[in-house]
Amino acid sequence: MDRRMLFIYNPRAGKAQIRSNLLDIIDIFVKAGYEVTAYPTQARGDAVKAVKERSAGYDIVVCSGGDGTLDEVVSGMMKCEEKLPIGYVPAGSTNDFANSLKIPKSMIKAADIVVSGEDFACDIGTFNNDNFIYVAAFGIFTDVSYQTKQDAKNVLGHAAYLVEGVKRLPAVRAYPLKISYSDQVIEGEFLYGMVTNSYSVGGFRGITGQNILLDDGLFEVTLIRKPSNPLDLNSIILALVDKRVKSEHIYTFKTSKLVVESEDPVSWTLDGEFGGDHCKAVIENRQQVLNIKIPRA
Repeated sequence: MDRRMLFIYNPRAGKAQIRSNLLDIIDIFVKAGYEVTAYPTQARGDAVKAVKERSAGYDIVVCSGGDGTLDEVVSGMMKCEEKLPIGYVPAGSTNDFANSLKIPKSMIKAADIVVSGEDFACDIGTFNNDNFIYVAAFGIFTDVSYQTKQDAKNVLGHAAYLVEGVKRLPAVRAYPLKISYSDQVIEGEFLYGMVTNSYSVGGFRGITGQNILLDDGLFEVTLIRKPSNPLDLNSIILALVDKRVKSEHIYTFKTSKLVVESEDPVSWTLDGEFGGDHCKAVIENRQQVLNIKIPRA
C-alpha cells in the first residue's frame, strides 16, 4: 500500500447508517490499495480541524456524512496549502450536492466511486472569511427543507417548498438591502435570497435555475422582493411555480461575485448550517479550485 487516505465520517449523520456500512466501506478502500486512517467526528467543527491538522502526508481525504460534513471537509481543505482530492460517501438525509454530482445514494456504490471514479474540478464559494459548497441563503425559505416532510418533497417537489414557505408570509421579516454584482446595483426590501451552485436545495430540484454548470465560475442567484399587496404576492407564487411566468418581484441572474449590504445584521445559512449574522456579505466563486471524485462518464 503506497497510498494513504484520511477517512472522516460523522457517525450520527442521517439515521446513523454509516455504522452498518463502515467495515464494508473501509474494505473497499483497502482493497483499492489505500492505507486508511478513520476519524469519527465528535462535534460540529471537528472535520474542519481534522483536515487542517491531519491531512498532510495523505493522498486523498474522504468524508461520509451529510452536506454539513462535506462542507466542513471542504472548508478545512480550503485552508490548507495543498488541496488534496476529496471523496464523498453521502450518509445524510438530503445530500443536495451528492445528487448534483450524480454520486449514488448507496454508500457502497459511493465508496466504489471514491476509488474508481474521476476527478471533477469543482467551484467553491467564499462567504466573507468562510466557505460554502452549494448554497448561501437568507430569509423566509432558509429552514423550509428542515420543516417539510420528505413524503411531501417526494410527491409535491418544488410546490411543497413553496407551500411551506408561503405559510410563513404573514409573519416574515423583510430585509432592506443593497445588492451589487457586475456593474448592477439592486436596492429594496427582500424576503429571501439564495446564491447557489447546485441543481437542488433542501432536497428540492429545479429551484436554482436552468443551464447549471458546477465548474463554470458562476453562481445562480435568486432574490425575492417583498410584495406590497396580495396581487403582488400572487404574482410571486405564480412565477415560482411556473418558470415561464415572470415577476418584477423576483430577480434571477448569474454572477461570479456579489456583495450584499444592510444596516442591520442579516442571518445567513451556508450549506444548511447557520452562517452567522452579517451587515456585509462578500460572496465570490472560486472556479475549479477543488477536485471531487465523481462517477466516470
